[in-house]
Amino acid sequence: MTRRKIPLFLCLVAIAVACAVVGIAQQSQQAPAAYATPIHNDQSGALGNGMINDNNATFRADEAVFMEEEDESSGLGPVYNARSCVDCHIQPNVGGASQVTELRVGHRDFSGNFVNPTISVNDGATKIPGRSLINDRALCSEATERVPGTETIHALRATTSVLGDGFVEAIDDKTLIAIANAQPRQSGGRIAGMVVQVPVSEANGATRVGRFGWKNQHASLLSFAADAYVNEQGVTSRLQPVDTTNLCDNVADPEDPVGPDGLEDIDHFARFMRQTQTPPRDTTLAATPDSLAGELLFNAIGCSTCHTASIITAPTGTVINGGQFIVPPALGSKVIHPYSDFLLHDVGTGDGIVQNGGPATANRMRTAPLWGLRTKDRLMHDLLAFTRNDAILRHGGEATNVVNHYRALSTAQKNQLMVFLNSL
Repeated sequence: MTRRKIPLFLCLVAIAVACAVVGIAQQSQQAPAAYATPIHNDQSGALGNGMINDNNATFRADEAVFMEEEDESSGLGPVYNARSCVDCHIQPNVGGASQVTELRVGHRDFSGNFVNPTISVNDGATKIPGRSLINDRALCSEATERVPGTETIHALRATTSVLGDGFVEAIDDKTLIAIANAQPRQSGGRIAGMVVQVPVSEANGATRVGRFGWKNQHASLLSFAADAYVNEQGVTSRLQPVDTTNLCDNVADPEDPVGPDGLEDIDHFARFMRQTQTPPRDTTLAATPDSLAGELLFNAIGCSTCHTASIITAPTGTVINGGQFIVPPALGSKVIHPYSDFLLHDVGTGDGIVQNGGPATANRMRTAPLWGLRTKDRLMHDLLAFTRNDAILRHGGEATNVVNHYRALSTAQKNQLMVFLNSL
């Protein structure tokens, strides 16, 4: 078999990427990386990133809140998907991803614009307006949601991992914008990540570059936590104070009470996520010749244009989230290896749903971070790719040229690339 050659300009890109990574590593400290949130009901063994220096006592207490199961008396529902954060964030540790998906639907108007549906429940007597999420569970049969025939857009969304998300939150907006601005030049104009400004709930709607959720619909972990609490568990809070419907709901809003420490559950959720370590590499596999060769191929064929290997967080003391959070030493000036640019791209798999980013985001999805990839058996935003090869070949749109380079690799080269991916 003839060994295929990688174009020279792609090799030069790979070298430039490698040099940039080395430069970053020399300037800043590596973020701590470990799977250190084992599924123990007493939180034994949980180790945070050092954000709070109390021998992990706060981290473990926050993890316990993250693992709490809600019931009807504590505000669960009336429509919901899960009883606990950990129900959907569990692989391979508490806070990780899972095989769980949620369902979103909608339709387009005569001008082709996405429209959030109105869902009728209770035999049509009760309406849930302007909400693309269809919950799979309800406290009573009357509140059960079903997809109307009018809604022709159907989309599955996978649960995303929150491990290491404190570092992602601490990335400066300018860093993400700079990555986006560099991509057309790196790709010959084929790839251009979209930056969206989204409101920060705790900052009275002040905007920031989105980075959380498949549509980058959130920029802060507190906003993200409040949104998930009301949409996935049906629990209202100070930031999301109104239930989707009051049908079969006997708990007054908001349902997330202030505890003795002055914090609501959403505060504990956000603080837990901020304290988690980043997903670690399989360092033994990563050091093998095949993995090292696969990494060079990953860069050379253009995967790293979107799946950015290294990003440095904002310096300690930087004020973010509309003035509501100051980057602490544990999160500041840290090098992370997410293998994502946290930007929106059209790679041919867009689900048609629009959230905070506006109409132009309908067919764009956030670049999936590849850290932790080795722990996943179902891939991409809908979990409908089951091998690494299938996931790569599903890419189109902006990634068409990259996929063509992948197709041109020899079998041996593809195998080396897979070894590299399995080390992440």
